[in-house]
Amino acid sequence: MNWRERIDGFVRNLHEAVTYPFESWRGTAGLVVVTAVTYVVLVLSTMPEFTIQMLGDGLHWFDYVLRSLTETIYRTDGWTGLGIVVLYALLTGVAVVNVVAQLRIVGPSSLADLSGVLPGLLASGCASCGAGLLGFLGFAGGLAMLPYEGALLRIAGLALILFFLGRAGHPERCRLGTEGAT
Repeated sequence: MNWRERIDGFVRNLHEAVTYPFESWRGTAGLVVVTAVTYVVLVLSTMPEFTIQMLGDGLHWFDYVLRSLTETIYRTDGWTGLGIVVLYALLTGVAVVNVVAQLRIVGPSSLADLSGVLPGLLASGCASCGAGLLGFLGFAGGLAMLPYEGALLRIAGLALILFFLGRAGHPERCRLGTEGAT
């Protein structure tokens, strides 16, 4: 198999993986829920201290905190930064729906295909500081020392998710039987 066929196969698998959640109402609902939750977690992780202080005073501050931090992301990095967060949340939703489908169909042994999504979930995210979920784990200070304020880390996390989605393909179709066929 030459490199052109491999690239075509990867792009086909990526397309099938990304469109899979839209094949049923359950997949679409799961995508929307996971995307929304991921977006909220990523936005709240941009300033963990502020989030903890405000929400510690009461959940009635939740909408203010979410709006305020979304505006902070926009004012810090513009539409590009906000777009990265939305794209990251959307791809995370796709990855989670595909992992759940693969688990349901094949069982836990299928996780080998999508196990690389986890580093992307931890490494990417926050458009204003580059820390993403690692900020909650105490690594924000180390990530702040990275060049371009962690933008390369965010892009690498998105690339990692795309790579493993393209590698796994459609969760209900077996790739092993068709890989050697021409």
